[in-house]
Amino acid sequence: MIKIQEKTQCCGCSACANICPKQAISMVPDSLGFLYPTVNEDLCIKCNLCDKVCSFNENYEKPIDFNNPRPFGVRHKNIEEVVSSRSGAVFIALSDWILDQGGTVYGAGYKDHFRVAHKRATTKEERDEFKGSKYVQSDMGSVLSQVKEDLKAGKKVLFSGTSCQVAGVKSFIKHSASQFLDNLFCIDIVCHGTPSPYVWKEYLSYLEKKEKDSITKVFFRDKEMFGWADHRESVVFSQKGRKSYLSYTYLFYKHIMFRQSCGVCHFANTKKPGDITIADFWGWEKTNADVNKDDKGISLILCNTQKGLDLFHSVESSVYFFPVELEKCLQPNLKHPSSVHRMRIQFEHDFNKYGIKYILKRYGDLGWRYKAKILLFNVKKLIARMKK
Repeated sequence: MIKIQEKTQCCGCSACANICPKQAISMVPDSLGFLYPTVNEDLCIKCNLCDKVCSFNENYEKPIDFNNPRPFGVRHKNIEEVVSSRSGAVFIALSDWILDQGGTVYGAGYKDHFRVAHKRATTKEERDEFKGSKYVQSDMGSVLSQVKEDLKAGKKVLFSGTSCQVAGVKSFIKHSASQFLDNLFCIDIVCHGTPSPYVWKEYLSYLEKKEKDSITKVFFRDKEMFGWADHRESVVFSQKGRKSYLSYTYLFYKHIMFRQSCGVCHFANTKKPGDITIADFWGWEKTNADVNKDDKGISLILCNTQKGLDLFHSVESSVYFFPVELEKCLQPNLKHPSSVHRMRIQFEHDFNKYGIKYILKRYGDLGWRYKAKILLFNVKKLIARMKK
């Protein structure tokens, strides 16, 4: 029977809840909205499937087809797909192929009022909701069981998510329907860390109250307004139109609202659980200085398995691509986990006691600490110029 002694031991993939034959496990949110398994011992039959399916450990199933992944820089040939995607739209090319085969695609979309959750798509229109970065941990719900049913129905299935989610899905299918693994294709993203669902929810509520207007659309990184390389969120209001902010992005890059397991992530290396790993291609100019001069975005992919490489070969006619030397594309989170902020526990306490506005002032970009930091930075820049 699965028991989480420390929060660093659980990534929230929900494989344990989905595999339980007695539905004895519920995924219960903590005070930041991160989900953890809780067992109803009256229903538990002690089959230990929940322990067996857990893949959040150093013994997760690693790819064995290649000594190292096969990296490529990739951009979709349709520039409209690139503009409407977060990077180079390689996910669109790959998922188009799956859908054209009559398959299904799973990815992070929205439920309720921009609550991030994994969803199922059978059309390209439904799939388009999965475009773009979503800097919130998604609720997996019953998606793993849906994946299993699609595979049993003979469909090709493409699942996309963070590495811990992909590892959970693969382990769940291996332990519950291993005969269908050949039709499961998995894409994981190079993940910086998964922020709090409740902080995101309260942040949107704060913006709506501040602007006295309702939000109709969100962009975690607004490529249209600021270009691909910039990191700034924006929202669209029903009356006031699109407005940009920095507060949520600032908290994200402080690593102060991450799930605690992110600081010990077992997947922050090049032995990824996905058949293909996708990321923004930072450092693209070291390999091909011409490909992204328009700042529209370019994807990095790592083909980790032969299945992943074959899938990529299936969509080559839809994309521009070039091989990359692995050592020239190793981002920090392909080498080690993000360091969780030393005040992470205090942040959680303050958020639950005082609310989002206090958090934005004490830890974000609205208070005197941030203003003092910017002032000091500008003074140092001025001094450096005067010395030249």
